[in-house]
Amino acid sequence: MIEESAKKRLEKDSNGLLTYEYIANNIDSCFEDMDWLVANMIAVDLSGQFVASAARYLYAIDADGYKEFISQLIAAVIEKDREHRYLPDLIQGIWGDDYAQHVEELSTDDNFRRIYKRLYPSGM
Repeated sequence: MIEESAKKRLEKDSNGLLTYEYIANNIDSCFEDMDWLVANMIAVDLSGQFVASAARYLYAIDADGYKEFISQLIAAVIEKDREHRYLPDLIQGIWGDDYAQHVEELSTDDNFRRIYKRLYPSGM
């Protein structure tokens, strides 16, 4: 459970970095608070930079265990990253370096399809 002092500090997070660092530094004990942490990060990270990093980090730690949160984070990056600064690394980090060879089978995943359409508007 997040200590009240830490929660107050994270509520003042200006860009998502503090929340990302909290998750990374407390990954073994913050699962119960992940709903709040993810919502906080999504609310404060206007560019999607730390939201994308958190999605890749959670995927690397335990893709199945954090599946729900990873999906929420990815959906937020899709909405926030209008300049496509973070989407290329995100698609590669989640679906692998060879995602381009598996577009048809991966397109059943809504987040994959949405990112792919943003990165490659003329093809799918």
